Amino acid sequence: MPAPSITITAEPSGSVSAKGASDDLSATLLRHAGFQQIEDWYGRRHRLPTTTPAADRAAIATHAAEMLRAARYGVDLDPSLDTARMTAPANPLRPYTAGAELLRLTDQIRAAEDGADLRQAVDHLLHPEHGALERVREALEAAGEQINDLDDEAYQLADRFGFAAEFVSSAQSELVDSEVELRRVGNAPQPQTETRTHARRLPDPRSAALATSPAAAKAKVSSALGTGEAGASAAVRPSQAPSPRTR
Repeated sequence: MPAPSITITAEPSGSVSAKGASDDLSATLLRHAGFQQIEDWYGRRHRLPTTTPAADRAAIATHAAEMLRAARYGVDLDPSLDTARMTAPANPLRPYTAGAELLRLTDQIRAAEDGADLRQAVDHLLHPEHGALERVREALEAAGEQINDLDDEAYQLADRFGFAAEFVSSAQSELVDSEVELRRVGNAPQPQTETRTHARRLPDPRSAALATSPAAAKAKVSSALGTGEAGASAAVRPSQAPSPRTR
């Protein structure tokens, strides 16, 4: 006799109910997961307590479905309560899992909101030991070696894979130490108005070269005053030169 089918749904009120668990084993598994058993004129059914946090409802419902399926019950789980669907979306490139992972990395790079996010994402691409480029280089190199091992006559094809591996290695060399420059990405430059303000405050080299110290300026003033006094004295003092004699 096939096991009964059990339906776990999220009701419009927000509560979670399980229906169809008419035997003791399925009822025990639901209670073990956290459901409360209710028996009234509608029959036996199970419901999560109303005090269950919204964040826990899906986890409890998914756990209950897993236990029931392990016991060979058919379970119809509401997609909104299936944590597997929420946390692991379908792979659009199946069966190319490596390509799907690189696609996810590309999306992460494009979604970077600042320089720190960008560096973290690019590190998965450029890390010298564990980055995606290094894994691609190793895979191409291994493919060339394996071709040589399997067919001595296919050496030209093996060489092409070897050349491709070298191209990837050249790309890695081109991007060595790029992390240092990436650290400056996203740092907002100083506004132009503020830059101009600072530029007006700073003396130009010629002004700095012509600037004198306070002591030199004081000495210059004193010298000027002395020269002025001397000039005034000379102007007041009568000339010592003999005046021309009159005949």
